[in-house]
Amino acid sequence: MSASERAMVYVVRHGETEWSRTGRHTGRSDVVLTPHGEEQASAIGQALAGISFDTVLTSPLARAKETCRTAGYLGEAQECEDLVEWDYGDYEGLTTDEIRRSVPGWTLFDHGVIGGESPADVGRRVDRVIAALRERDGDSLCFAHAHVLRVFAARWLGLPPVGGKLLKLGPGSVSVLGWEREAPVISSWNQAPLLDVP
Repeated sequence: MSASERAMVYVVRHGETEWSRTGRHTGRSDVVLTPHGEEQASAIGQALAGISFDTVLTSPLARAKETCRTAGYLGEAQECEDLVEWDYGDYEGLTTDEIRRSVPGWTLFDHGVIGGESPADVGRRVDRVIAALRERDGDSLCFAHAHVLRVFAARWLGLPPVGGKLLKLGPGSVSVLGWEREAPVISSWNQAPLLDVP
């Protein structure tokens, strides 16, 4: 396959949840979509209509699977444990402001978490997914979560996992990882088919 024909990977962050709306770190907690999150998922399905995917993967967590289902892809999706969200350990369910009361200036990528995963741990998981998808001939679609997908994009580009801190990713967004000649690139990032109304 020539470089210009290399397959792309579409990555979807799940729609809004109550925890994402209020800024709570949602790792392994199995929260569900809000009604607005369901609307975002429906808009994702409309935006992707007509695109053919060789492979569809979803995190097994409810918010990702529900986004996948509402977008119309759950019937062909395979669950992928490596796409679950970052394990935030002791910081699960806390907001950044709450964490900063005990760790001033805390950020996930720079300070990590207590009792959870390191950036390198998440990087190893997404590296396995990337390696498998690069072996496929057709385009792929992945439904997952903000921080794991930020690390995914960083590793796609060959950056260290902490490079994900440079890539903001909103709920209900679609991004495309592709190629320019032999170089892996971000073709589009953080596109929201359903614009949030302030």
